[in-house]
This record gives sequence, structure tokens and C-alpha cells, in this order.
Amino acid sequence: MRAARALCLALSLAGSALLAGCDTVGYYYQSVSGHLLLMAQRESIDQAIDNARQAHNDKLAKRLEDARSIRIYASRELGLPDNGSYRVYANLKRPFAVWNVFAAPELSVKLKEWCFLVVGCVTYRGYYDRNAAMAYADTLRAQGLDVDVAGIPAYSTLGYFDDPLLNTFVGLPEGELARLIFHELAHQVVYAKGDTAFNESFATTVETIGVERWLADAATPEIRAEYATYDARRVQFRALLLAYRNRLEALYASPVSDDEKRAGKRAIFASLQADYAKLKASWGGYTGYDRWFAQPLSNAHLGAVASYLEWVPAFTALYHRDGGDWARFYADVKAMASESKQQREVALRVLAPAAMAKSEGITQK
Repeated sequence: MRAARALCLALSLAGSALLAGCDTVGYYYQSVSGHLLLMAQRESIDQAIDNARQAHNDKLAKRLEDARSIRIYASRELGLPDNGSYRVYANLKRPFAVWNVFAAPELSVKLKEWCFLVVGCVTYRGYYDRNAAMAYADTLRAQGLDVDVAGIPAYSTLGYFDDPLLNTFVGLPEGELARLIFHELAHQVVYAKGDTAFNESFATTVETIGVERWLADAATPEIRAEYATYDARRVQFRALLLAYRNRLEALYASPVSDDEKRAGKRAIFASLQADYAKLKASWGGYTGYDRWFAQPLSNAHLGAVASYLEWVPAFTALYHRDGGDWARFYADVKAMASESKQQREVALRVLAPAAMAKSEGITQK
């Protein structure tokens, strides 16, 4: 019933787009058809495990078993939805589920938004085909915008469909797999229409605390050590990007001329490349973040970073204020989601004012 309702919803969206021009019609068509094709490739985890064993792919079979255990933990210990999501598997035979297009003005890190009837306004536009994403990115560049096209391994249908495990992420190290499943399931708990930073920061908080608990409760010492290495690199990389985002934001807000801003922008991106090379060398040459630099750096690259992190200190403070009670925490976040965006932001700043100020580069006295 839920899938049928979601299909009707998707088709109604496509139909409504007929009033909005050919580009919109084409975009909705690829969204609906791409998603339905993905859903059509699902099979139960049990069937996928049997198929993997018959194909002598013991690594995939083991990882699907790991995913099944993680999925049980997610609902039992973290209070995440107990439904069919991540209890099915699909092999898309491509490296990413979708490709998201991000864009920002030449002299700003504020991302362009696209608005849709159901999810509201979001700071990206997703495509199931990379070539289509790149073609759309070219049209934005022709308008003078900075653009980034990023491969995304998973996305959430907010509970309308049973989201599958995908070949695009099931091969991740076990701790990373748990992190991604917890994050995507969190989107099914709370979704504030048109507020990307709120939604992604909440899901990032759930994934972070959830993985900490999962590692303590269910992981081997080897998996804990492996995740510690991965997570340390992620923390360092995010800190690097946020620092450079703040430098760009300060530059664009300064009173210098646009030509001076353009020169400063080039210098900042060159410095970012150099600092990343140093960071990579400190990791022994680990290349996991190289694809982030696969396209020429732009404001769009750094604009997307804050969406996932902006309100994490506040949500973390709320979780601890609620005594680590997941049900109470989710109820409080749902209450926030029902308020206006302005009311949400006021409440979040109250929860963690020092952390919010620090993230904005403000010194507290």
C-alpha cells in the first residue's frame, strides 16, 4: 500500500509538471522512471545472499549478512523505523545511485535551491544518469554559476518505498555501512520540508551517535579500529573544508572589488589543494577523498559541506538533554520540524550557542 501511494504521488508530480515547461517535464520523467527502475531490481536479502553464494561471491554474501544484523540493531537499539527498508538488495551495475548537481553564484557559497511540490526546496538536483547530470551542469555554468556534480551512493524515499541496500555502498567497511544505514533511516523519522540543513544535520547526528553505540555493542576490536581510522580522516577532511568555506565566505563579504575577490578565490582554492595534499600524505597516501577533487573546485563544492554539519552540535546537545532516550529525542525533533524554519533555528541556537558561534567564526567572550 505504501509503495502504491508513493507511485501515485510520483506520477501526480510528473503530471503537474506539464504546466511548468518541457525542462520540468523531462526532469520529473527521469526522476520517476529512474526510481521505478531502481525499485524493480530489488530482491530480498535472503535471496541475494543465496545468489551471491551460488556465484561464489562470499564477500558479498558476508556483507549482506552484516547489513541484516545492522538493520536489526537500527530498529531494536536506536528506535529507527522497523519496516522493509534495507531488508532488500539491488545491484544497479553502476558506481552511484544518483548524481546530484550543486550550484552557487560566482562570488558566494550560498547554494542555489530547487523547489518541488512534495519535498519543498532543496539545495541540489538529482539525476539517475551521470551524462544527464553533467549536461544540466553545463547549462548552469553557461549562466555563470559555479557547479559541482557529485556521485551519491544512497538516498531516502522518506518511508514511501522500502529503500534497498545497493551495490553502490554495501561493500563499504562494516562501520561505514552501519553509518550510512542509520543516516538514511533517520530521514524516515523526521523530515522538515524545504530545510536541507535541518534534515541532514539531524541524520548526521543520528548516524554519529548510533555508530558509537553500535561499535561498543556489536563490533569486533578490528572493526572498531578500522572505523576509528576512517572517522579520523573524515573529521580532518570536514574540518579542512569548513575552514576554507569560512575563508571564502569572509572574502565574499569583504569590501574589496569583484576582481580582487576573484583573485582571492583562486588563491584560496590553490591553498586548499595544497593543504589537502599535505593531509593526504599524513594519511600515508589514502585516496578516498580524491574524487571530491575530480572536478575543478568551485563555491558549489564548499557550499554543500555546511548542510550536513551546521546543526549537529545542537542536535547532539538535545540528545544528551533528553538523557539518550531515542523516543524522546525523536519526539522533540519532530516538534521542531512542525514549526517554521525561523523558529527551528532559534531553538537550535539556544541548544548549543557556543558551538554555533564557533562554527560561524565568532569568538565568545
